[in-house]
Amino acid sequence: MDISLTGELGDFLRSRRARIRPEEVGLPGHGRRRVPGLRREEVAQLAGVSVDYYIRLEQGRGPSVSDAVLDAIGRVLRLDDTEQQYLRTVARPAARRTAAAVPAPQRVRPGLRLLLDTMEKAPAFVLGRRMDVLAWNALGDAVAGFSQMPAGERNMPRQVFLNPQARELYPDWPAVAAETVAYLRLDAGNHPRDRQLATLVGELSLGSEDFRRLWADHQVKEKTYGAKRMRHPVVGELTMPYETLTVTGEPDQMLVVYTPEPGSQTAERLALLASWAASPAV
Repeated sequence: MDISLTGELGDFLRSRRARIRPEEVGLPGHGRRRVPGLRREEVAQLAGVSVDYYIRLEQGRGPSVSDAVLDAIGRVLRLDDTEQQYLRTVARPAARRTAAAVPAPQRVRPGLRLLLDTMEKAPAFVLGRRMDVLAWNALGDAVAGFSQMPAGERNMPRQVFLNPQARELYPDWPAVAAETVAYLRLDAGNHPRDRQLATLVGELSLGSEDFRRLWADHQVKEKTYGAKRMRHPVVGELTMPYETLTVTGEPDQMLVVYTPEPGSQTAERLALLASWAASPAV
């Protein structure tokens, strides 16, 4: 099962050429156009390939395509580095990672769990395939409440789109939602046979109109660093920069660490939260 990625190459290319105005690439923008953006023949002309070749590529029935052709198309469509790599991935189905359709459960190494526990002042957690939450430290749990979630719901997209409290938790919910879908789409491109991912996408599509809209937009984005605002029910608003590190030896696992500036209001509130979480229940 390919999570609707059998047509992903064509869908991705169409979405990208739709966002390029003809005048941006030196073509006349006037005249009747049935679709927004560039026509297929215009992309082919600018990339230096035949129209028939490009049409067959967009329809997913072309021959093995070279890096040079994909790079040329990427330049025409103004793809960033992540989008360009994604194009290479979905353009070569045979070269994609051939993980099992039902992969074995992911495990977090004991050493990585120990590392999490040593980060007493920084909320941290480990994400796996499909953005499942695999492990966390005490402060990460105090911030996000992972331990209070049923095991099957410890998944970031599910929390963002299906948890009614998500819009209250994230003041910038639209940005968080778009970033989440863009990374999930990237994961889907790398693992098109993952049945659990297909099930997750189906569940989110049925449960959230916002997810359906964002998924159809075909945005892809790495989750590397940034900042999130969170509105915690105990300590109030937190502004938390984060860093995301790929776990060596586990390419499908990421260590996410929130890095509040020392002495900031957020750092002070996290210290208060840590003290509150450590207090025994009365």
